[in-house]
Amino acid sequence: MDKEKEKIRARSGQESDDRLLLLQRGKRGVLNMVFGRTMLVILMLAAQIALLAALFSSMKDWMPYYYGFVLTLYGVLILHLVNKPSEPISKITWILLVVLAPTLGVALYLFVELEIGHRVLNRRLSQLMKETAAFLPDAPTLPEGAAEAAPELVGLSRYAWEHGGRYPVYANTKVDYLPSGETSLEAMLDDLRKAEDFIFLEFFIIDEGVMWGRVLKILEEKVRQGVEVRVMYDGTCAIFRLPYRYPKMMKKLGIPCKMFSPIRPMISTHYNNRDHRKILVIDGKVAYTGGVNLADEYINRGSRFGHWKDVSIRLEGDAVRSFTLMFLQMWNVDESGDAFARYLDPPAYGPVAGAPGWVLPYGDSPLDQELVGEMMYLDVLNRAQRYVHIMTPYLILDSAMLTALTFAAKRGVEVMILLPHIPDKKYAFALAKTHYRELLEAGVRIFEYTPGFVHAKVFVSDDCKGIVGTINLDWRSLYLHFECAAYLRDMPAVLDMERDFQKTIAQSQEVRIEDLKDIPLSYRVMGWLLKVFAPVM
Repeated sequence: MDKEKEKIRARSGQESDDRLLLLQRGKRGVLNMVFGRTMLVILMLAAQIALLAALFSSMKDWMPYYYGFVLTLYGVLILHLVNKPSEPISKITWILLVVLAPTLGVALYLFVELEIGHRVLNRRLSQLMKETAAFLPDAPTLPEGAAEAAPELVGLSRYAWEHGGRYPVYANTKVDYLPSGETSLEAMLDDLRKAEDFIFLEFFIIDEGVMWGRVLKILEEKVRQGVEVRVMYDGTCAIFRLPYRYPKMMKKLGIPCKMFSPIRPMISTHYNNRDHRKILVIDGKVAYTGGVNLADEYINRGSRFGHWKDVSIRLEGDAVRSFTLMFLQMWNVDESGDAFARYLDPPAYGPVAGAPGWVLPYGDSPLDQELVGEMMYLDVLNRAQRYVHIMTPYLILDSAMLTALTFAAKRGVEVMILLPHIPDKKYAFALAKTHYRELLEAGVRIFEYTPGFVHAKVFVSDDCKGIVGTINLDWRSLYLHFECAAYLRDMPAVLDMERDFQKTIAQSQEVRIEDLKDIPLSYRVMGWLLKVFAPVM
């Protein structure tokens, strides 16, 4: 036991300079990939594909009948796609795949459309929604005074309740805006030290290093004090970041730990739906969300992309209940029997000091066909009167978002988008630049953060409303991932968001129409080729 603890501490809490961290992380990722379970999974998936190919090859005598069937199915599928109520660019992508490779395109579409692999997950989440319904309002209601001061909350509360998981609007919640990963970490550590009952952590990325090492040290102390601790992270971390056995290693420290949707050697569509949420809940009284994961690049230790700009928010008060609920629903996807009442009954503490305004926490699931994350962003854009200022790492837009951005600018709203200048994914950077001309010609102003990479997901508008969460402006976040965020109305944190935006813009360069000719040819060609496939990337 002691040796296992020392091993985890040594891996997670090592102190070294940024260059060494980069070298170690890169070496560890490659070694885990080549010699770890990841390579076994890849080989087994490849074996399944080879088996299918061999089966296909053995049926040569049946090829004329097969091609006749496929071509018939191909025609029916195109008619189905044309008449299906979905995003136009998504239809174009699928039709192009079917035209260019009928066999592969038809098979892939049927595989994805029939949702092979995540029907069980969908059913389980639906059951959890029913089990936790008793801890949520029976109807969409608003706190006293909200409807008169913020009329849009009437419609938003109804939408979030009926289509977004029955999430209510809360008063009596203090929200602090944390403008960097460094400030987020220090605030988290301070609150973790005060934990008395339970700690829930759900993050897309957890990686061994200084940041996670400092958090883990406190978690170990809290376990010894009798505090319940649970940790969950996305299964993709096992590819490059954490050993596949990491949950077992954590269990030896007394910390229940799970991977969401671990990658297994079986072809399935549910691998496409990742848990991109970042949630920390402490005692049901304090919660965190935003863009910050538990890895060193988020506190600018070993970042390969210049200065890493990220943000999060700290919530204290009634609205924490919704984040507790989100965590418990995801935790219980693969098990049952949790005592929800212990964590979701209203807390005993009274009014929270310094908590004006209202907050609407919400989650977004890729399995319910409801684009909650996008709808909340669109509401801000469509209601804006003076300005909408946006920070996002990616800009891969569907037609609805592109129309809303350009229409807001055309009707006189100041729309400003802050993007990275140093990209973490070159293909995403190339796709973002394909939207530049249309946005700029409509009057949208675009800035690139010259010191490095922007990972924040922020909308702020008219000095009165804002959204902070995990939701990027790309297809994966809006359509394919589990996400979460908080809509803020008439809170001091909204003004803090705007001040931070202006401070960050001052360190950025504005992109103008005449600058587009300087975009490297490689980015232009890459974006031009990849744009049609954006919905499936």
